[in-house]
Amino acid sequence: MGNFEPVIVAFCCHYCAYTAADMAGSMRLSYPSNVKILRVPCTGKVDIKHILQAFQNGVDGVYVAGCLEGDCHFKSGNKKAALRVERVKMLLDEIGIEKERVEMVTMSAGMGEYFAQTAINITEKIRKLGPSPVKNVWKDQLRSAS
Repeated sequence: MGNFEPVIVAFCCHYCAYTAADMAGSMRLSYPSNVKILRVPCTGKVDIKHILQAFQNGVDGVYVAGCLEGDCHFKSGNKKAALRVERVKMLLDEIGIEKERVEMVTMSAGMGEYFAQTAINITEKIRKLGPSPVKNVWKDQLRSAS
């Protein structure tokens, strides 16, 4: 697993986390290219099924990055997202997948350095966990179907 490079999806709030990612780029801060950013209008729009579909599509980790608590542009979207992330963690745990593969983080638009460091930290955590077991399940099912 020494050369394992995880695929990570970051659902980023348009107003804060996505802007922080943009700021990180403007500041020429490097963070792992394996983090694929999906801009969403609000993290409150990220449903449980979106996170689970990301795993089904082969990602190794997911994080939802929203506004700081109390600063959501849609009042409580980040709180809804945090509850959904916790529910996904419980679901993953129930089916034997490490709940650490999913995380909720909050940041403001001016936190470019924090965005970059978060991407680095989450990548390292997922790298230690190894490839998602969901990938192997789908590969096995495809092999047996053919």
